[in-house]
Amino acid sequence: MSKDKIEIYDTTLRDGAQTEGISLSGEDKIRIARRLDEFGIDVIEGGWPGSNPKDVEFFERARDMDWSHAVIAAFGSTRRRNTAPEDDANLRALVEAGTKVCTVVGKSWTLHVDEVLQVGRGENLAMIEESVAFLASAGRRVVYDAEHFFDGFRGDPSYALETLRAALRGGADVLVLCDTNGGSMPWDVEAVVGTVGKELGAKLGIHTHNDCELAVANSLAAVRAGAVHIQGTINGYGERCGNANLCSIIPDLELKLGKRSLPEGRLEQLHDLAHFVADIANVAEDPRLPYVGRSAFAHKGGIHVAAMRRNERAYQHIEPAMVGNQMRVVVSELSGRGNLLSKAEEMAVTVGGGGDIGAVLDEIKVLEARGFSFEAADASVALMIWRHGTEYRPPFRLVDYTVVVEHRDGRGTFAEATVKVEVEGERYHTAAEGTGPVDALDGALRKALVSRFPEVTDFQLVDYKVRILDGEHAAGAITRVLIETRDQERDWITVGASSNIIDASWRALADSLEYGLLVRRQK
Repeated sequence: MSKDKIEIYDTTLRDGAQTEGISLSGEDKIRIARRLDEFGIDVIEGGWPGSNPKDVEFFERARDMDWSHAVIAAFGSTRRRNTAPEDDANLRALVEAGTKVCTVVGKSWTLHVDEVLQVGRGENLAMIEESVAFLASAGRRVVYDAEHFFDGFRGDPSYALETLRAALRGGADVLVLCDTNGGSMPWDVEAVVGTVGKELGAKLGIHTHNDCELAVANSLAAVRAGAVHIQGTINGYGERCGNANLCSIIPDLELKLGKRSLPEGRLEQLHDLAHFVADIANVAEDPRLPYVGRSAFAHKGGIHVAAMRRNERAYQHIEPAMVGNQMRVVVSELSGRGNLLSKAEEMAVTVGGGGDIGAVLDEIKVLEARGFSFEAADASVALMIWRHGTEYRPPFRLVDYTVVVEHRDGRGTFAEATVKVEVEGERYHTAAEGTGPVDALDGALRKALVSRFPEVTDFQLVDYKVRILDGEHAAGAITRVLIETRDQERDWITVGASSNIIDASWRALADSLEYGLLVRRQK
């Protein structure tokens, strides 16, 4: 391994799958593994062979697959006490998994040896050495995970080092020091890794947990002290507070420490990888994740945006495209003119003749004071910019609407809406039923517009979110509605707010169709 190359070992499929709320199917694990391989991860830990049917399925399928870059690792523990390695079902399963790498975890902390395993300390050393030797003799590259190493080193440094020497005698290729409880500080990690390196002269790795929000910092501290192998998960998934987040570690290594961890040109895929894994795991994406989150390069403060318009380096530590992300400008009551100008440029929206961007900004501040929020509703911002142009002509104008919700015996509850709209001086009066008032309004409005604007049939309402803003006012509270709409080429979000949920919904709904029509008109 090159002096400046850090081996990346991904344990998303095992440690990451231990996250509360995540359950990966066998097919999920294969899809994630393929994507990790394409990205350039060095070692992909597939799971614990024999522990459950999904892991069995994964290793059976992985054996017959071609991997372009990664090697697959199987994970297990040292042999049971008073059991020969060749008679230990766990070790046999590791060999039968057919992977090039086997990772075996053993105890480094006397507390665990004495009180959890309840074996003699000499027997624990024999369990480590013999288990590693058994796997090495089967032709496997052995990664030894020294569980609770930092706690063990604090309690009895001499014994903790002896456990590593046992793994070395057995033929371990890399010794991974694990901060299993996630309680270590970066300066302690750096000092301990440095001491171990001097004592043993072996290839060292690091495996950290995030219970003190220091997993990434501790991993980088270990690299500073000489570690050349880092274990972690995509998006920091893992038990309790999670594992070290590879989506932060990898760009930190490449862009901040000057260490190679990926093949050339792969770092730009990081954003897409993070979101792909989140989708497969069915976990909501954290917008504030460094590097890959939606908010990682989002700018809201007016002063910030004004500076960014002069030089993007003013409030960004890297160019977002380096990790496949992009800069965003957020519009809110905290915005300045620069926010709106940047948002207009981003959305290719121009103010019509005589339009005043300052007037748009004033309207946004007034509306946000009334409960609107435009941070996510870019389409509503675009409409306001258009509407402040003196040459703007709306595609349609609302005259009035009525919504009735009924419950009838034998039919249940349903809604009926009637809508009057005007298009170029001509009025259209239509009605439609729906499962609820918003569904009925949507149907009636589309029916009114479709003869003049057939393209409205392409617009699909895909999400509807409601938030009560001041619950202390009970039924009279301000309600904010966000509606997401999609066609074949894009999706967009509009917002409405009112003490009447139907009125809030109507505004967001009407704006969603108006925005879609205006974008089509500009083609």
